[in-house]
Amino acid sequence: MTVLFVWFVAAVMGILAIAVLGRLISGPTVSDRAVALDTFNTFVVGIMLLLAVGYDSVVMVDVAIVYAALSFVGTMFIARYIEGEV
Repeated sequence: MTVLFVWFVAAVMGILAIAVLGRLISGPTVSDRAVALDTFNTFVVGIMLLLAVGYDSVVMVDVAIVYAALSFVGTMFIARYIEGEV
């Protein structure tokens, strides 16, 4: 039951991540696209963690942590670029 619920939530988050890709592609401003990219990365980290629970894998948690850190750094660079500081 619990594993089935984890897979269901991961599937729903995957569908939501695909929906966010629409905003990433058609965002009216650069700021909207940056927020959509950050949201997409957050969904990816969440899906990775759910799959780590589903597969009972500790390695996926480590990968998710590294991906989240790189995503944060990338978002900071994009924000500075939008402000014109870079």
